[in-house]
Amino acid sequence: MKRITATDTLALSVPERIQLVEDIWDTIAANQEAFELTNEEKAVIDERLEAYHMNPDAGSPWDEVCKRILSGR
Repeated sequence: MKRITATDTLALSVPERIQLVEDIWDTIAANQEAFELTNEEKAVIDERLEAYHMNPDAGSPWDEVCKRILSGR
């Protein structure tokens, strides 16, 4: 199999490059065990989950957050 370089990809159209990235990502996502969290990452997730359970109304729904981001506020 021929190795593809970054330079080779520049000859592709933008839609073809997007498809290539999607195809590569799909091969990575298919291997879920490759995404092992560190103990520090697990601790952060546990802390955030605990904070959520202590005050579930403290955050904002995603649609509101998205609107704020898109409006630049």
